[in-house]
Amino acid sequence: MKNVAIFILAIALFGITSCKKDETKAILNSSPGAPTLSVPGGAALVLLEANAGVALKYTWAAADYGAQVIPTYTLQMDKQGNNFADPSALGAVNTVLEFSVLTSDLNAKLLPLMFDPKVPEALPMEFRIMTRVKDNNGNVIDSIKAVYSAVVKQSITPYYVPIIYPLLGVPGNYQGWHPEDSSTTIASVKSNDKYEGYINFPDPNTEFKYTQGPSWDNNWGDDGANGTLEKNGANIIATDAGYYKLNVDLVALTHTFLKTTWGLIGSATSGGWDTDTPMTYDVANKVWTVTADLTAADIKFRANGGWDLNYGDDGANGTLEPGGANITVSEAGNYTVTLNLSNPVYKYKLVKNK
Repeated sequence: MKNVAIFILAIALFGITSCKKDETKAILNSSPGAPTLSVPGGAALVLLEANAGVALKYTWAAADYGAQVIPTYTLQMDKQGNNFADPSALGAVNTVLEFSVLTSDLNAKLLPLMFDPKVPEALPMEFRIMTRVKDNNGNVIDSIKAVYSAVVKQSITPYYVPIIYPLLGVPGNYQGWHPEDSSTTIASVKSNDKYEGYINFPDPNTEFKYTQGPSWDNNWGDDGANGTLEKNGANIIATDAGYYKLNVDLVALTHTFLKTTWGLIGSATSGGWDTDTPMTYDVANKVWTVTADLTAADIKFRANGGWDLNYGDDGANGTLEPGGANITVSEAGNYTVTLNLSNPVYKYKLVKNK
């Protein structure tokens, strides 16, 4: 009888487990209704420095999953027309249906999008809520697709303040191993622990490391030269002299460095879309330049004679974006073209010569 009782109990437990699995499956296969989002300020919002400490509250109605789950809501922002190809996440919550952003924090995210931050202009932006469901371990359940609210468009005018990005030092033998040298840093434009920047290494076999702050207290190298960073790790070596694009992810603890040369390409150039017009690096001014005859057509900038790394100008505002839109040359003539990748926000300039 004892064995029979144990057998019956096992069957009962199996039935309960199966029911729970079926219930989970039903949740995973549900089609949730999207949340709806409301933004502060209506169609047009003007940010004021006097209100820097004022919180802007974004609210939304809950996504309807038809079951008891706790979704994670992420407030995303991007430029209008970019189709959220590279959104900024303003914050994420899972127990409330609102999120507040300080005016100063929102302003700091908008300033890099301006051609001249000292001259206020209205920026066409858009917002949405992304909803994901996670399991008990905090991992996203991939079988439940992300659900997005309808996009809300808003014109926002920021105010000017000097932009201070989180910086990562790149000390090395090319600059005397000085972590306090602010001229050899890369920046996290989105303040998300992902850093990028360009630095010229004038000599072959340059050795360098990454430091946080103007000291060696927090530094990273690469033991094994495998692209993974380690605290107090080995020096990183750039074999060839040249102008390098550096990328560091302090969350994943990974890094890459790519030697680049730059050229102008496009229907406005003599080589069309097939052959680059080479640019020359100006060491003193830390820019790439070329003087060339251009027709009234389009150009872009690309590295190493290929399309893996190229910049265009979304919004025609003088600021470059990776893979961005073609840049229009409005009038034929002889131009001096300048490419500036030495600052956190990449820019270019076309000057028609007389």
